[in-house]
Amino acid sequence: MSTPQKIGFIGLGIMGAPMAAHLLDAGHALFVHTRSGAPEPFASQARVCASATEVARQADIVFLMVPDTPDVEKVLFAEDGVAGGLSAGKLVVDCSSIDPIATRAFAQRIAALGCGYVDAPVSGGEVGARAASLTIMCGGAEADFGRARPLLEAMGKNITHVGEVGAGQVTKVANQIIVALNIAAVAEALVFASKAGADPAKVRQALTGGFASSRVLEVHGERMIKRTFSPGFRIALHQKDLQLALQGARSLGLALPQTAAAAQLMNTCAALGHGQSDHSALVKALEAMAQHPVAPDPAQ
Repeated sequence: MSTPQKIGFIGLGIMGAPMAAHLLDAGHALFVHTRSGAPEPFASQARVCASATEVARQADIVFLMVPDTPDVEKVLFAEDGVAGGLSAGKLVVDCSSIDPIATRAFAQRIAALGCGYVDAPVSGGEVGARAASLTIMCGGAEADFGRARPLLEAMGKNITHVGEVGAGQVTKVANQIIVALNIAAVAEALVFASKAGADPAKVRQALTGGFASSRVLEVHGERMIKRTFSPGFRIALHQKDLQLALQGARSLGLALPQTAAAAQLMNTCAALGHGQSDHSALVKALEAMAQHPVAPDPAQ
């Protein structure tokens, strides 16, 4: 367990709330800010601050866990943002999944205030956040990562310092490419199996013992069969991550054809009204094209 510190945490959503709760459990003094009312245990066990500026003024290390690049920019640099409360020697740790290029620009602005910056996006979803088993991929100076690591260890298991600022976000984009393509592969396999007359639950069971086995097949394959599409990790957020991948690929002169196909499936799901569903609901795009569900929805 790390030495108790004054920690700020901004963003208490599906992922942020359990991550911040682990910091409370580790004995740290927590200063929080969220757009909606602070849930328990924060309302009673943490200092709920009126602004991000107040969080930064009170804490020595400030964590962010918000949805997208514009959200991070606003939290950091708006009139009542983190930057207004920072003093030299403090550290910002951004666990959001955002644009690597913007991340580097944000870090430069924070460095101009005499403060450190670590980009530390996470993978593992709500389940990993609650179990403190997240994979955390980090970019930043070695000394800044060293300060952040004991706190990150309260929230995750596989913590890697990939390189300088922005390297964590590059790694997270790569992660999201792999996850999206795995979800699409599992969805296609289960739609095929069901349409061909096999029991998709038994097909999934058989495949988990072979080379096709994966965490996505295990967890999201079950979601597709049981029709449990409450997030989790929302389609809308994975859309954003794949757009980051495609934008990055264009700037690098790369072709990512399978990523582009997965992005279109995510777009189809959003168009069908499933943008707020778990990303395992990508299967619904394939089901719509096949005019055949893997399994009936409970309401049907």
